[in-house]
Amino acid sequence: MPILKNCKVVDLRQGSMRETEVGLEGGRITFLGRSKDPDKVSVDLEGGYVLPGLINGHVHLGDVFPFDEVDPNEGKMIHVLRCLRRGVDALLAGVTTVRTEGTRYGVDVDLRTMIGKGWVQGPRIMAARQALRVTGGQGDDVGALSADGAREFQKRAREELSAGADHLKIFITGGLSVRQGVLDQLQMTDKEMEAVITVARSKNTYVSAHAASGKAIFQAAKAGVRSFEHGYSLDREAARAIRERSGYYCPTLCVTHCQDWMKRNRFEPWAIEKATRAASDHSESVRLAIHEGVKIVAGTDLPPGDTDEGINVTARELELLVNAGLSPLESIQASLLNGATLMGIERQIGAVEPGYQADLIATRENPLKDIRALREIFFVMQSGKVIRWDRP
Repeated sequence: MPILKNCKVVDLRQGSMRETEVGLEGGRITFLGRSKDPDKVSVDLEGGYVLPGLINGHVHLGDVFPFDEVDPNEGKMIHVLRCLRRGVDALLAGVTTVRTEGTRYGVDVDLRTMIGKGWVQGPRIMAARQALRVTGGQGDDVGALSADGAREFQKRAREELSAGADHLKIFITGGLSVRQGVLDQLQMTDKEMEAVITVARSKNTYVSAHAASGKAIFQAAKAGVRSFEHGYSLDREAARAIRERSGYYCPTLCVTHCQDWMKRNRFEPWAIEKATRAASDHSESVRLAIHEGVKIVAGTDLPPGDTDEGINVTARELELLVNAGLSPLESIQASLLNGATLMGIERQIGAVEPGYQADLIATRENPLKDIRALREIFFVMQSGKVIRWDRP
C-alpha cells in the first residue's frame, strides 16, 4: 500500500490542519506522521488538502426522472444496472459512502453485496432496502411497500431487516413530487409508526422518515423516529423535539434549490415551480434547526454523482448548508461525522485517523476556508485503492 505525502490532513474534530504523511495498509489508515521506510511507494499530492470521502446521507440510486416516466413494472435487472451506474458516478465524484432511503426491489442490498465482494466499483452503501408507506400514500415513485395497521407494518419491517436492510425508512407525509401532495398531513398513525420503531430497536437499528412538515415531525419524534428527511417546513416545537430525543435532520436542500438539475431532467414546469416556491421556507427551516442545536446530516435526494450548474450535487448540498448558517467546518461535519454517527459506523469512516477506512479525497484549496474547494476534488481513494487522480 502507498503512503500519501506532501499533503495537509483536515482534522474535522478540531477544525485544524496538519502537514503530514498518511500511511495505508490493508485498506485502512495505519499512521499519520513520517514514514521510516524510504523504499515505500508514495503518492505525492502536491500540497493538497486530504479529508475523508464524502458521505451522502439521502439517496435513491434507482430513481427515474422525471417521476411521471417511472415504470412500476420495470425489470429488476434494468433497475440494478441504473443503481450501479449511479454508484460509479458517485464514487468518481468523491462520494465514498451513501445512505439509501428506499430502492425498488431492494436492489441496494444486492449492489452493496457486489461492491463488498469486489465484483464492481461503487460507494459503501448503508441500505434501507424498500421503504414503507400506507396504501395510496407517498413513496410509489421509489417502489415503497404498502401496509395498513400496526400488525402489517410490523411484518413488513421484519421482512426488510431480514432481507438485509441496515435501517428502516417510512413515509409519513406527502411530498413535492406529487402535484396534489399534501405536506402537512400525517399519513401514518402513531401505532403504525411505533410498530416499525419497535422492530428497528429490537435489531439495534433506527427508523428514518420522509417528513415534510413540523406537525408530523413532532409526532414522529415523540414516537421514536430518529432521522427526519426533508423537513420543508419545520417549526420550533418540532426542531426541539428532534434535538431533545437526540435525533437528526437531513434537509436535502438540493430538492428545492437545484432548478438547473430539474430542467435538465425534464421536470414539468409545475414541479419546478412547486420546488422553487418551497425553497425559502426550506432554508429558513434549516436556519431554525441550526439555532435550536439540531444535528444536521447532509444528503441530496438527487443522484449523488449528478451536477447542478456544473457542481456535483453532494458538494452543492454542503454549500447550501453554509448559506443556511453552518460554517464550512460544520457543513463538512454534517456530511462526515454526523452522517457516520447516524449510520452507526463512526469508528470506521468519517475521519482521517489510524484504524479508519482509507476512504479519502483531496482538494487543491482549503475547504475549511471556502466550502467551494469541494468543487475541485482531484483525488479519490476507497479502501486504500486509488479511484481517481487528476494530475496537473
